[in-house]
Amino acid sequence: MTRPVTIALVGRPNVGKSTLFNRLVGKRLALVDDRPGVTRDRREGEAKLQDIEFRVIDTAGLEEAGAETLEGRMRAQTEAAIDQADLSLFIVDAKEGLAPHDEVFAEMLRRRNKPVVLVANKSEARGSDAGFYDSYSLGLGEPCPISAEHGEGMSDLRDAIVDALGYEVFADNENELVDETAIDVETDEDGEPVERYDATKPLNIAIVGRPNAGKSTLVNRFLGTDRLLTGPEAGITRDSISVEWEWRGRRIKMFDTAGLRRKARIQEKLEKLSVADALRAIKFAEIVVVVLDVTVPFEKQDLSIADLIAREGRAPVLAFNKWDLVEDRQEALADLHEKTERLLPQLRGVRTATVSGETGEGLDRLMQAVVQAHETWNRRISTAKLNQWLERMVAHHPPPAVAGRRVNVKYMTQIKTRPPTFVMSTTRPEAITAAYQRYLINGLRDHFQLTGVPVRIHLRKPDNPYAGARKRS
Repeated sequence: MTRPVTIALVGRPNVGKSTLFNRLVGKRLALVDDRPGVTRDRREGEAKLQDIEFRVIDTAGLEEAGAETLEGRMRAQTEAAIDQADLSLFIVDAKEGLAPHDEVFAEMLRRRNKPVVLVANKSEARGSDAGFYDSYSLGLGEPCPISAEHGEGMSDLRDAIVDALGYEVFADNENELVDETAIDVETDEDGEPVERYDATKPLNIAIVGRPNAGKSTLVNRFLGTDRLLTGPEAGITRDSISVEWEWRGRRIKMFDTAGLRRKARIQEKLEKLSVADALRAIKFAEIVVVVLDVTVPFEKQDLSIADLIAREGRAPVLAFNKWDLVEDRQEALADLHEKTERLLPQLRGVRTATVSGETGEGLDRLMQAVVQAHETWNRRISTAKLNQWLERMVAHHPPPAVAGRRVNVKYMTQIKTRPPTFVMSTTRPEAITAAYQRYLINGLRDHFQLTGVPVRIHLRKPDNPYAGARKRS
């Protein structure tokens, strides 16, 4: 399989790069807003334009700024995307016309001696003809007029890309289908199907936490490069950015997300979009790593995030970041373990790791905890073993009788994994209290090593075989 063609979308802020990115990937992945400078990190996606497929990179708006500033670091990320790409789509705003920065960045692209397609966006607007013809002065060839918002000019854009790179590079670009389930079905000693965990299958991980907890720094340390934008400013990350890498031969897809603040503090529309993007990443992930600042752990928002992950049915792992700043580590570790068990009873036995995104300490421990949580999240228990366990649990502590009537528990079976979910058949489901369900869930966790992941039990009344039967005369 050949390396996929990579195309970078570049240009100054607010020319429509993210809108075109969403158009090419066919989804609203990148955040779009009227204000300039929404995109900060570079986001990658699989794009299709008629009969050609390629990998597209959305970048931050090019601005002239000092290297140490946030804008300067954003520009460095964009330049890295240009160097990585086979072709750059240099996007200008035909509606507003050229700006002085357009000429500066056009010269920067020429110096790199890589293929460039000049794209005049917003060409559907009234009065855009002047800006379209002015773009010829950039010396990058004939501009391609499009409207990213309305999907106009996509055929012309496709032809311009093929002319720049040649159709043969796309014809050789085959997609590799990967089976992402992490289970193989075998049979146990009772002849029942049992799903064995496969530690070679790809793994999707979301990194979440409060702003400035060190999420992007941690991801960069995993990758061994400054792939994500970082700095002392809180709330740098806005989009949920996915990156891929390997750990011990296993493919990992990791999503860095925007910091999650308390709902009452979220006022701006852009931050609401960022939070919604982070919540979407949680739903699509398998393992969610909650990054906590070890100097101020277990803030109310940290507990809310962990509870949200449990309700979504994902497998959480707690990463106590900035461990390099802790002096008395033995005392701090004991305190963290005590608070974890006390403050997160719904995730009893949740896996934890102390890490430092700054130094790289503890990253291997964190990944081991992630794999263990994923294995538990995928675990299936045979019905025979489940009912032997249930019989002992009910005999030791039967369900409370209601109005003097005994509640009869029939059987239990597991209906799904990811997370482990069970159905218990009982004559009176309404009489099974929440406390008794917790008793059974804790028993399942202890006996079948289901610690640290959500466990669900659904109650069902057995069907009456005589219901609806007609009386014989």
